[in-house]
Amino acid sequence: MYQLLNGVRILDLTRLLPGGYASQLLADLGAKVLKVEDPWQGDYLRWMKPYLPGTKESALYWSLNRNKKSLKLNLKSKEGRETFFRLLSKYDIVMEGFRPGVMDSLGLSYKELKKVNPSVILCSISGYGQDGPYCRRSGHDLNYLALSGALGLTGQAGGAPVPPAVQVADIGGGALMAVTGILSAYIARLQTGRGQYIDISMLDGVVSWMAMLYAQQAVEDATSKRGEGMLNGGEVCYGVYETLDARFMSLGALEPKFWQAFCQVIGRDDLIDKQFARDPSVLREVKTIFRSRSQEDWTDLFKDKDVCCEPVLELSEVREHPQIRARNLFSLFGRPEKKAVKTIRNPLKFPEEEELPDQIPPGLGEQTREVLEEAGFTKEEINHLME
Repeated sequence: MYQLLNGVRILDLTRLLPGGYASQLLADLGAKVLKVEDPWQGDYLRWMKPYLPGTKESALYWSLNRNKKSLKLNLKSKEGRETFFRLLSKYDIVMEGFRPGVMDSLGLSYKELKKVNPSVILCSISGYGQDGPYCRRSGHDLNYLALSGALGLTGQAGGAPVPPAVQVADIGGGALMAVTGILSAYIARLQTGRGQYIDISMLDGVVSWMAMLYAQQAVEDATSKRGEGMLNGGEVCYGVYETLDARFMSLGALEPKFWQAFCQVIGRDDLIDKQFARDPSVLREVKTIFRSRSQEDWTDLFKDKDVCCEPVLELSEVREHPQIRARNLFSLFGRPEKKAVKTIRNPLKFPEEEELPDQIPPGLGEQTREVLEEAGFTKEEINHLME
């Protein structure tokens, strides 16, 4: 945890992945993030399996909620809303991930928030954005990828689209766009004193990730097809190949110098001028070549070659890869009285900044009393709210 955002205070009403990932990035940079959770179950991620060894705490929750605090508050009640507004005057940013219209129904619209804190920044993360015919439609990552056109480009030519294992729309289209918007609005506020309302759509975000594909389509007036584009299986120099032991290697030799180096390493100079030939016989030949050795043998062969060829690792192998170990991306994390588990650390590195120890994720409402005392609530008020 760094202290670059020390002094920035965030009320986080989000649940699950997009908001949780976004607020954790900000917390890792030193922002004071307070999870505002309902008294009944809180963030749904808390109760999802698998659990940490010997506990009923979700490993998924632990992966997204370090360096935060938790407050239990019933925002559907008059007292809960009044408490929220009293806290709001001491915070800079509010994050929420409800369907459009929910904040209005709770009496917590941007218009109402501004009455209490005119410089407040409100960031709303939703699937389809705050307007348009789909704004209140339910959806998940796979649906946003489907509508963006991204899902339709995955998989082999002639086959069905393949859902990715990583939530691209949730994280790329939602969480990262939210962090960018929040930091931009905060910088602007430092200059103008004005707050902002930020409307983040996961569908919009993932469409924007496809900028080059849409630019190509607009110029060439042609539709990219599944398994036939430069980056999704259409070129022999850029793809995934099976090895002798039924493992896989990734070949990313797009530039001629890398393809030439690849051909020279495998002893096939005759393939150098066939990098973009789109000849099925060339593809079959390269497939045959890769099937002649095991993944370990190919990895060893290319380890000191400038070729852009790497093994396709299983999740269980990633933690032990020398580059991952060197970057210290995983660390043991847990309560002193429980068995620690390996979790992914903050990927942002600032070598000239002091890095402080990360704080474990909070229990549901764990800091309720502490937060309310700090905000000036009396002992009687706190006891009443915690009944």
